[in-house]
Amino acid sequence: MMSDNTQDAEKKNSIDAAGNEGPVADKKLRAIRSFVIRGGRMTLGQQRAYDELWPVYSLHLEDGEFDQQSVFGRIAPLTVEIGFGMGKSLAEMAQAAPEQDFIGIEVHRPGVGALLMEVQAMGLTNIRVYCHDAIEVLKQCFQPASIDTVQLFFPDPWHKKRHNKRRIVQLPFAETIRHHLKVGGVFHMATDWENYAEQMLEVMTAAPGYANCAGAGQYSPRPESRPMTKFEKRGERLGHGVWDLVFRKLN
Repeated sequence: MMSDNTQDAEKKNSIDAAGNEGPVADKKLRAIRSFVIRGGRMTLGQQRAYDELWPVYSLHLEDGEFDQQSVFGRIAPLTVEIGFGMGKSLAEMAQAAPEQDFIGIEVHRPGVGALLMEVQAMGLTNIRVYCHDAIEVLKQCFQPASIDTVQLFFPDPWHKKRHNKRRIVQLPFAETIRHHLKVGGVFHMATDWENYAEQMLEVMTAAPGYANCAGAGQYSPRPESRPMTKFEKRGERLGHGVWDLVFRKLN
């Protein structure tokens, strides 16, 4: 069972846990993924927002290479969030930084509908959405060194030891992110599972080409740019921890 924080926004993260960009050599084996596409109906509001706004705010794998100038009409700092869940925090970030552009990637359609409801309510124009597996989106749609910030907030912790291999933050995944970040770009992670935070720190410390913005072996304080979710606030009152990790691409 996921924690309350995890349930808010993060539920599914659309990438191979091992960072695989294609089928394994033995095609009889299925690639291990860090997400499960769960069932669940959209609310009427989510469905209405999806029907009305998906044609306006959606991006598609078959569109090919992402062209920021064409999509947003400008070149601005670009943030990509993997697995935005229900999208409220992503919408709040886009609202707080109108001078920046945001791309959300999520496989859960009700979450996409929920984000589009927020987009409509806030009147946002600086956000677009993929509803697809993130590793395929990164591989096929984004050039190397083209993203300023990648965000991964409260990914599924796969807390049972036998499921740890499904966790998204692994060395190949870190390298995939580094490949698409600009030099000086940031990979920002957050989790409410201490064991997962320790794994993230270990993986990112070992990953080449990164520097820990908080200093070696340290966690970062929550940046003001990351909104605190209602579940995170409740967890804080109950004494539950949240760990942020911010790593900068060196080369």
